[in-house]
Amino acid sequence: MPEVITKSQSQILQTSQPKIAVLIVAAGRGSRAGAGLPKQYRTVAGKMILSHTLDAMRTALPNVPIKVVVHRDDLELYHAAAKGFDLLEQALGGATRQESVRDGLAAMAHIAPDYVLVHDAARPFIDRDTIERLVSALERGAMAVLPAIPVTDTLKAVSDEVITRTVKRDGLYSVQTPQAFRFHALLEAHERATGDQYTDDGAVMEANDTQVRIVEGNDNNFKITTAADLTKAEQMLMMRLADIRTGSGYDVHRFEEGDHVWLCGVRLPFTKRLKGHSDADVGLHALTDAILAALAEGDIGQHFPPSDDQWRGSPSDIFLSFAKDRVLAKGGVIAHVAICLICERPKIGPHNIAMRARIAELLQIDIRRVSVQATTTEKLGFTGREEGIAAQATATVRLPFGEN
Repeated sequence: MPEVITKSQSQILQTSQPKIAVLIVAAGRGSRAGAGLPKQYRTVAGKMILSHTLDAMRTALPNVPIKVVVHRDDLELYHAAAKGFDLLEQALGGATRQESVRDGLAAMAHIAPDYVLVHDAARPFIDRDTIERLVSALERGAMAVLPAIPVTDTLKAVSDEVITRTVKRDGLYSVQTPQAFRFHALLEAHERATGDQYTDDGAVMEANDTQVRIVEGNDNNFKITTAADLTKAEQMLMMRLADIRTGSGYDVHRFEEGDHVWLCGVRLPFTKRLKGHSDADVGLHALTDAILAALAEGDIGQHFPPSDDQWRGSPSDIFLSFAKDRVLAKGGVIAHVAICLICERPKIGPHNIAMRARIAELLQIDIRRVSVQATTTEKLGFTGREEGIAAQATATVRLPFGEN
């Protein structure tokens, strides 16, 4: 069995030495996850998988330097996933995982860490306890340490879909990441291993005649590999977001002379325009207020007062993106939004899909989680007299319990 390490992570990290760094490998293509983006950039529970992984690692190790190795074709996706994180400049990966790790280590050599944790980008469920055990083992003199869990399933050797023998599972473990090493020992081992192919960094150290130890891993720390794994990860992440809140918003803007209106982020040709300090997008204003209401964080006027000239003529995309970012900053997701536009004209139906698509783009959620409806007041009231447009909106957000 893996040795049990009890030394507190806080004891290790509160000292100036040893210096720990993290290398996250995100240069793979992830073809087994099915068609689409590389798996580390797929969205689950409202965020890219890499963003979830960075969140988990930064929570476990708040102050250590983190470098991500990325594919040169994914730089734009990487910057989107890494937005808001304080990270070292990314490194560009090679043709194989082994090359990517070697290149990432070389790019970290200038900070000269004592220890390095090498982690897969597609493992967003790494926990602090596992990292404690890894770092503590290094502190006790180990050169290389892997988190591992014992194999519990019966193992069979198979040839041409026929079982040839049963493999004894005694002493067999499946290993996970992050894998922990003394930095210079791992870098040197990778430099010697040029031309060879190994499936993980522990194997690189083994080939270098280095004793590799194990500590207890975590069953939840699985690697997202297949489409089924994506579904499993979504379910696990959503279970953490059990604080479900709903907010509502309402807004009105009158018409004035013009030749178009902005509604739900879409420019509609019209015989008038909506009057307002910004672009007067009544739909996005109501939705912004609904999201802020779900967070109990005031309304659009408090954050973007009409008395402030810097917002004059601004696109309402800015306001909605601000509200979305407030949800993400709390570790939450936007589960569903709905807008009802109240007007006689312009006709909303022909633009419904474009409006939903634009809102989904701004909120970074699936279009199936966005509803846009329209109704009239049967010629009654100011909307019936075509003096303006009203909008009401609702937003459902999910937050971790304990988040204010």
